[in-house]
Amino acid sequence: MTKQASATAAAPLSSLSGPDGLAQRLQDAFIAVRNETERRAAPLSPEDQQIQSMPDASPTKWHRAHTTWFWEQFLLGEHAAGYRPFHPDFAFLFNSYYVSAGPRHARNHRGDITRPSTDQVGAYRKYVDAAVVKFFRETGADKLREIAPLVEVGLNHEQQHQELMFTDILHAFAQNPVYPAYDPDWRFPSATRTGDKWLQLNEGIHTVGHVDDSFHFDNEKPAHRALVGPVKLARNLVTNGDWLAFMRDGGYRTATLWLMDGFAAASRDDWQAPGHWREVDGAWQVMTLAGLKPVDPEAPVCHVSYYEADAFARWAGKHLPTEMEWEVAARTGQLNDAFGIVWQWTRSSYSPYPGYRAVEGALGEYNGKFMVNQLVLRGSSLATPEGHSRITYRNFFYPHHRWQFTGLRLADYE
Repeated sequence: MTKQASATAAAPLSSLSGPDGLAQRLQDAFIAVRNETERRAAPLSPEDQQIQSMPDASPTKWHRAHTTWFWEQFLLGEHAAGYRPFHPDFAFLFNSYYVSAGPRHARNHRGDITRPSTDQVGAYRKYVDAAVVKFFRETGADKLREIAPLVEVGLNHEQQHQELMFTDILHAFAQNPVYPAYDPDWRFPSATRTGDKWLQLNEGIHTVGHVDDSFHFDNEKPAHRALVGPVKLARNLVTNGDWLAFMRDGGYRTATLWLMDGFAAASRDDWQAPGHWREVDGAWQVMTLAGLKPVDPEAPVCHVSYYEADAFARWAGKHLPTEMEWEVAARTGQLNDAFGIVWQWTRSSYSPYPGYRAVEGALGEYNGKFMVNQLVLRGSSLATPEGHSRITYRNFFYPHHRWQFTGLRLADYE
């Protein structure tokens, strides 16, 4: 079966717009998301939660605290009269990049924060959770309706960090010479291989972007018209077997396949295979959430950068799709595994849609200020929380990044 995007967010989130019992629905959605963060952290020791394996990753403990600071800063601090912060230092320690919200600890030194301990961060979460639930229960209906959109942003923000918790701890475990498992029973999702090899999109003008008032991030709007096609998009994701053929053909050594910056990155960092791959006794293995496992040729390739995806497409005589082409194709429901296995690189730069304006205040820093020098990915990954995906969702990373669950599908214009 072709995997579809969730029409809305996860079940608790989809009910926030109902006419009655808003306080209870807000509370249920909040608790469900907060519990999922703790569920993902539960298998990790205090030592696991402390590590920061590179500047782009963050410790699990920091993710747990930062998502808590978000609620304290933007909901309780601005809307709950008389609220007293849990600790005066936590705003500095756990702010991420919100300049408008005040000074912050340097991102590349988050792993240096040995205090507070994981237990203290747990106490922080409980303190803020209790205050938020109390706020929902004691606040009038008009005020709750006013702040409901902020709550949805907070819930979706925490879900984004839930995905980062998996990608960041996997990167850390991949640096460990004994290759520990987050979950020994974890399995990579099975891919779908049905239908014709290519999905044909004829030339046409299509609306792209989010069109209604259901939850979305500001970078998904304004909806606008775009000329798409003629183009064919691969129904299936590129597999490890496809990638092994690229490697055997000297793909990582052939400069003519690469963008200049990409080949420089591959040479500097000695890329010979996707991220987290290891050659053991002449056979390729990959670090997963279950530890080191043999590379499955049938599984979609994962942990590749934009530079690698672009080089592979050129080697295959094809292209990467634009994000508009991807969205139009995904709306047909005929792209296999569009969601739930790997984010898919597009060749579209992460830039504002026509007429885009960031929202006012500190939350306006959420997306807009990153709209330069990054590339858009579409879909969702195996680490994306249930219900967090949308056809219009625009993920974005720098072209050298490959610690995320990132893969690709091809496009053809012939």
